[in-house]
Formats: sequence, C-alpha cells, structure tokens
Amino acid sequence: MKKRKFGFALTAVLAAGTVLAACGDEETTDNGSSTDEGAATTEDTFSVAMVTDVGGVDDKSFNQSAWEGIQEFGEANGLAKGNGGFDYLQSASDADYNTNINNLIRRDFDLVFGIGYMMEDAMTEIANENTNSKLAIIDGVVDAPNVVSVLFKEQEGAFLAGAVAATMSTTGKIGFVGGVDIPVINRFHAGYVAGAKAVNPDIEIQVQYTGAFDKADLGKTAANLMYSSGVDIIFHAAGGTGNGVFSEAKERKAKDPNANIWVIGVDADQYDEGQVDANTNITLTSMLKGVNAAVVDISTRAQDGDFNGGETLVYGLKEGGVQLADSRGAIPADVMAVVEDYTAKISSGEIVVPEEKPAQ
Repeated sequence: MKKRKFGFALTAVLAAGTVLAACGDEETTDNGSSTDEGAATTEDTFSVAMVTDVGGVDDKSFNQSAWEGIQEFGEANGLAKGNGGFDYLQSASDADYNTNINNLIRRDFDLVFGIGYMMEDAMTEIANENTNSKLAIIDGVVDAPNVVSVLFKEQEGAFLAGAVAATMSTTGKIGFVGGVDIPVINRFHAGYVAGAKAVNPDIEIQVQYTGAFDKADLGKTAANLMYSSGVDIIFHAAGGTGNGVFSEAKERKAKDPNANIWVIGVDADQYDEGQVDANTNITLTSMLKGVNAAVVDISTRAQDGDFNGGETLVYGLKEGGVQLADSRGAIPADVMAVVEDYTAKISSGEIVVPEEKPAQ
C-alpha cells in the first residue's frame, strides 16, 4: 500500500474554528439510521455516506466532524439527505459495523466512509467482498485497492497541547484522559507527554485510559481523581467519554470560581463544551484535526474520478491537518510564541514527535 503525505486546504478550515453542525436533532431509527429517506437526485449525482463508531454522530468530536464534512459535500453539490444523496448510520456497538457498512453499499452510495480505527476489520472484510465499491476509513488503515485510508499525525498537534499545558500549569501536575488504548489514541498520548517534557522535564503527567469512547461517566470519574490530586489541566482524547471531563471541570469551576481548572479539547473546537456561565469558560484550547475537511476532499476527488484507493493519506502540522484552536485569549502571547516556535520546528522536521506511548 502506498503511503504519502497529502496536503490540501485544511488550514483555512481549521482556523475558521471547525464549527460543527448541530447533529443532536437528527432523528434516527432503532438501528441508528437516519429517518430522512427522501433525496432528489439525478444520474449525475455522486452520493456519500458514513458509518459512525460507538461514539455516535453527535459526540462533539471526530464522528460529528466527519458528519459535518459529509453534510458540507452534500450541500455544496445540491444533494438531499437520504438515498442517492448523503446520509449516515449510527453504530450502537462494534457488532453494527459490518451491518451498517453493507447497508449503505446496498443502498448504492458511491462512497462510504467508516469512522474510526475500530472499523478496520469490518472494512477489510467488506472491501474484499465488494471490490467495486469505493470505501474510505478515517484513523485506520485497510490494505485494499478500493479503500482509501486516512491518518493524522495526532502526536504533532498533541505535542503543542502538552507544551501549553506544562507551561501554564501552576501545580506542576497535568493529566491525559484517553478512550480505548489503540494506536490513534497512543499518538495523542505520546505527543502530549513529549511536548510537556520538552518545556518542563519535571512535570508530573497523570494518564488514564477509560476503555471507551461513549461513556461520559468514566471520563468524569477520571477527571475527578486527577483534579482532586492537584492536576489543573487535562487533555482528553476520548470522544464522547471526554464530555465527562468537561462536566467535572465545569462543576468544580462553578463551585469555586477561583479554581485554576482547565480542559484541552480534541478533534474539533470544543470551546462551547467548556462554557460555565456567560463570563467563564474552562476550555483552554482544543487540538483540531481536519476530519471534516479530509472527508470533503476525498469525496470531491472521488467524484472527479481521482479516487485514492489503495493509498494511505497522512496529514500533519506541515500539511495543515492538525493544529491548536483559538484560545480566545486564554493562552497568553508568550506561550503562543512557544507554540509557534515548536510548530515551525516540527513542520521542518527538526523535531520528530514520537508516536508510541511512553512506558508507565
């Protein structure tokens, strides 16, 4: 399988704040599919659809970002939601992956995305059984000529998040809450630790993998333990589980407005998740990942006859695939100068950020 860095105009999209469409009002059937089946189409339309992982389409993270990209492509091409246009199916468990992908193939969508590393096995099996179907997987690699695989250098963006956290911590203790212990989350973990240690070798970093992407209660428990032990900044890479980290931080800040409590969001700009009241927000920044822009780009290329089947596309800082969100003034100028310096060094190759999580 060919593997290459693949730059496109992600930077402008990420810098715009990656404002996610409100997906919570989408009605779904009992099996997680959208109920809007009507779609005005012609023979010339190119239809796209996606299958979420268990985090769901409104996880305020990578599934929701992917769905935003699907909607953007559909709206730009005059498509309607439903058969022949654009759509999604939601997975309640990993047992739904094969069923949902096959469902979309049977409904004749021209391109079907699987969102998340956890879908690798299902996508591999289905790609081999449906060699004429065009498929794509986000955050995973499937070695098949009819599948384009999309990876991000999460470790590079996470390095910047770690540098910010270690610089701004007043307790010398920061935390990382991960979802499932898989390579993509390990890259977040590795980069965060490397960035933090680069600016403060003595920083204490507490790490907790919750084992889930859809359990906010586990995220809340992990954050409670960390904040109670003196951690003042937590970076989460846990999908919907990370919503619990925000809940815990907001509750603590509401009880004690003087508490130095922060969360660093992931994948999308999670500023809104940190809103405590009209004047208080506990989101320090977010590590943006251009999932939505990647979905639009791959869909557009496939529509134009330039489908990258059999390739692995990799997006890092240099390609504009990852970066930190606007902190709305929470990160001071001198710390941002450090971020910019590290960004330049990573983009040039002077600093190579590790991908493997450190031994604990």
